[in-house]
Amino acid sequence: MGIFLKEHIVSKLKITSDNNLLIAKRGNYLLHTSEEKLGIIPRIFKKERGKDYPCYRHTITENEIKIISDYFVGIDWLTNDKSRFIQVEPKLNDKVVESFEYVSDIDNENISEDEINKLNTKAKDEIKHSSGEKEVDVIGMLMQIMSHPEVSKHTRNLLFVDWEDKEIEITQRQDLLTPFLVVRFLNLLKDIVRKGLKKSYYKKQENLRNRVKGKILVGQQIKQNVFKNRLTNTVCEYQVFGEDSLENRFLNKVFVFCTSYLENNKIYFKEDNEIFWLINYIRPSFEHIGYEINVQEIKNYKHNPFFKEYKKAITIGQQILKRFSYNITKTTEEKISTPPFWIDMPKMFELYVYAQLSKHNPELQAKDFNYQFSTHGNALDFLICTVDKKIVVDAKYKLHYNYSQVHNDIRQVAGYARLKKVKNQTPQLNEEIECLIIYPKPIGSISENNLNLNSLQWDEIKAYHKVYKIGINLPVIEYNELI
Repeated sequence: MGIFLKEHIVSKLKITSDNNLLIAKRGNYLLHTSEEKLGIIPRIFKKERGKDYPCYRHTITENEIKIISDYFVGIDWLTNDKSRFIQVEPKLNDKVVESFEYVSDIDNENISEDEINKLNTKAKDEIKHSSGEKEVDVIGMLMQIMSHPEVSKHTRNLLFVDWEDKEIEITQRQDLLTPFLVVRFLNLLKDIVRKGLKKSYYKKQENLRNRVKGKILVGQQIKQNVFKNRLTNTVCEYQVFGEDSLENRFLNKVFVFCTSYLENNKIYFKEDNEIFWLINYIRPSFEHIGYEINVQEIKNYKHNPFFKEYKKAITIGQQILKRFSYNITKTTEEKISTPPFWIDMPKMFELYVYAQLSKHNPELQAKDFNYQFSTHGNALDFLICTVDKKIVVDAKYKLHYNYSQVHNDIRQVAGYARLKKVKNQTPQLNEEIECLIIYPKPIGSISENNLNLNSLQWDEIKAYHKVYKIGINLPVIEYNELI
């Protein structure tokens, strides 16, 4: 049985050794016995700058366990006996965003402690009772990211999957892993098709009439021709140079699985979705490529470094086929099994912002962005440097509602702009460096994003000089679309 949480939400479960109570109220209790105490070890998603980042946090007292979801979404086993699992869904609380906007608009930083406490208490109460009727469309964000080749290079550490762990049974609606892999695979396939399919020598078997080519397959010749008195036919194996090679047939096989999955699962992929444009773009290149292969053969495939996209596409293709146990009929099933997986949402948001900046500023090149610019133990999300402009950009997916924390976030961004390494980065300007905080807008906003750096129309944070903020829309899914 699963425990379902939204991002940065606290859930409490009581602990009992009474099996009858657990059966009657399984949603409220976890079981342990005196012989085997309850064991919960949250998975570590990553380790950066000597700090561990667990996928969720927890505290255990004598009679209660408190589970705190942070900024990773996914699904994993909660208990060491693998009887209960936890799923964190990508639902941003719009009240946190509203509180952040309100606090950052206060132009007088020297308000009393009493007023600060009232602000924090009011915000905390609103956040607690927020309905959260919409879910962030993670796959929609990923499609925007993958549509920019330079941005898509940074997606390698976006997803963690434990393929060796015991799988968890879920519904198609709960599955984020499969569409995530499908989007990445199709975008790699698009890059391969754009460059042209790789040609190579491959073996072909054919029952030739009145001629011999390559070597004769004696065993098959006897079975297919000698025993059947077809004395003018010869089963031969010979090499051909072309596109119908082992690796292309494998990619086509995975492509067939992906198209079947997309046609039967419209939760994240609608008819007007650009993913179907991608399908139509790729399909003609594989019309004359077969897909009947022994998947064991691809395991010994030696990659050509000149065709680096093939290595990535084959790796993800193997993961997709493994998801469906190499059986295409499983792409239509309602109940599926998934290995534990987690998605790094702050990094996803950073890359989504990167994609939006690239979209609205086509004149900028990759070298102008300085993504994850590091200095003195700090890492700036973006240091944008052009001929006449320099901007420090911080993508704030992890918003705070607390007055002091909000201002600490703003001061941190302003402090980046005063670092000598940032000031000395080309071009060197005498004027003060502008700072921009980009955050997700309240869910439900429908206005168009505007991240054009040449038209500075962002809101200036009133208590600070040349520090701006702008909220951008995230793609969302309505609850009624998920049911």
